[in-house]
This record gives sequence, C-alpha cells and structure tokens, in this order.
Amino acid sequence: MAHEKGVEIVTVAALSDNYDFLVHDPISGRTALVDAADPEPILAALAKRGWSLDEIWLTHHHWDHIDGTATLVEATGAQVTGAKADQHRLPPLTRVVEPGQSFDFAGHQVNVLAADGHTVGHIAYHLPSAKALFTADSLMALGCGRLFEGTPAQMWDTLNRFMALPDETVIYSGHEYTAANAKFAKTIEPDNAALLARITDIEAARAKGLATVPSVLALERATNPFLRAGLFEVKTHLGLTDASDLEAFTEIRARKDRF
Repeated sequence: MAHEKGVEIVTVAALSDNYDFLVHDPISGRTALVDAADPEPILAALAKRGWSLDEIWLTHHHWDHIDGTATLVEATGAQVTGAKADQHRLPPLTRVVEPGQSFDFAGHQVNVLAADGHTVGHIAYHLPSAKALFTADSLMALGCGRLFEGTPAQMWDTLNRFMALPDETVIYSGHEYTAANAKFAKTIEPDNAALLARITDIEAARAKGLATVPSVLALERATNPFLRAGLFEVKTHLGLTDASDLEAFTEIRARKDRF
C-alpha cells in the first residue's frame, strides 16, 4: 500500500497476472478503482478495509481491464469514467473524458493523458498530488504494451509524454510481466549496471511471491529499453547509430515481439 499525501493506493492482483488499483482518500472516504479485471478480489479488498467504491476509471477496452465493471457497478453503484474515443467499446460510462482534460477526485486533480499505442483510445490517469501515474498497458515495468492497434510512432509519443513527468512519479502498470521483460531488456543492454541490479531485485521479489509493480519513473528511465531508445549507446548496440529515436524504438519493439 502506498501512502502519498493522504491518498492510499492498494494493488489488487487479478486473473493470472493483472493488477487493478484502489485509490482511497481517507479524509472524504471516497475510493476509486483503476480498471476492473475481476470483481471478486476487488470486492474482497474493499470489504477488508471497510471501504465503499465510488468511481471506476477505465484505461482501455481490453476484456481483462473491463470485465468486472458491470458486477462492481451493480454491487456498489460506482460511477464509471472512460475515454470518449473508446466509449463505443467500453461498459456504459457516466463520465466521458478526453486527453488533456482533468477531473476532481476527493479534492485531488486527476489529469487524463493520451496513451495510444497498445490500443487507439488508451488513456492514462495522473494524480500529481500523489505522484501516481496509472498506465495500464502502455508504459509497463521494464516494458511497454504490444502494439495491437497503434503505431510505433503513437507509442513513442506516449512514452515521451510520460518521460516528461517528474522522476519520482510512481508507475502503476497493468500486469506482472516484469521478470519476462527483464530477460529481454538484458539482450538490449547486457552491461547496464542499473538493469543488472534491478534484475536481482526482481528475482528476489518474485521468489517471495511479491509484486514488482508499481515502479518508479527514474528506475524505468535507467533500465527500461523502450524509454532508452534515444540513447547513443542503445542505438550503437542495435547497430543503428544513425537512426532516429523513433526508428530505434521501432526496432526494439520488433525485437521484443520476436523474443
């Protein structure tokens, strides 16, 4: 559980490797949920803490991020927020948002960021007061989402948008893929000391059954090959010293897809 300026964030494991997140403001007692893979662990986490569920914030339309929504709405009456561009393939929304907009949650500003790439219409939610960014399947721990609908250019734009945030931003991503991502990252930067140290930490955490999500943006900058595509040393390892940053990112994404 994270305690950031009064907001409590609880990671809820769901399905085989999904993560949903409860965002609780103890002063107002209001609780929001980011994505809704499976209602049972979410309802259990709420009951354990004596919390109600007031809002659900959806990031994108894939079933493993929305399938619990209807059951949770029926059980709690929660209001549902999602992207206007994705509205036609999301559960019924009570609040439609677009990138660049903000809304209020219990006195905390929530900024809606475009996160296209994994899908078109994917959004992320940024709470500056909590230093929290909910990225779902866009930026992930040591990785980024597979490009099912979007283009490399869209995902690279998304990652650069996130990299403009403060280093201490905490990245709440949607899956426990970190160990597999680490194996690939090592093929891109086998001599990256920060990456090698992180791999040791990941192996220790997973051996204890602990989550490797969330992560911190500064650590992602230092170790995540998809954020490091613009660096000369990474381009050199790829054999793409004259490539643009986007071309280097595209090559890394293609290699990951074949990995």
